[in-house]
Amino acid sequence: MNEYWKEFQKKNNYYKNNQLPQSFFFCANKKDADECAELVVKKIKQATSPSVWWFKKNNESFPKVGELAIVTNWDGEPKAIIRTVKIEIAKFKDITKEYAYIEGEGDKSLEYWKKVHWAYYENEMKEFNELPSEDMEIVCEYFETIW
Repeated sequence: MNEYWKEFQKKNNYYKNNQLPQSFFFCANKKDADECAELVVKKIKQATSPSVWWFKKNNESFPKVGELAIVTNWDGEPKAIIRTVKIEIAKFKDITKEYAYIEGEGDKSLEYWKKVHWAYYENEMKEFNELPSEDMEIVCEYFETIW
């Protein structure tokens, strides 16, 4: 990861003094994580939607505009560097078709977004015997692929 970051810094002098940012993969399985990483590389996936519930359960702070992150595949190999450009909080039921399209997964429809994200939230909440709801809040993080 360090080599990937140093290479980026060499070619992007603006970031030469930045610390190594967090790295992560999307989704909860290899197939989806690898597909999402490729969508980020191709600049098709430009948003992600963790739940407010997750941030609270994990005592994590929300992403901030301007923050960088390294997107990896399931195996932890760096694939892209993204910069957060906008954060919105929306209820699950209020996610729009425009947002679903920007997130870029599947057929980019709202129906697809709702189906796969509901399943994802259900899966992450089940160990706590909790369930998602239409009123649960989602962190809509918009980003751009910069490397």
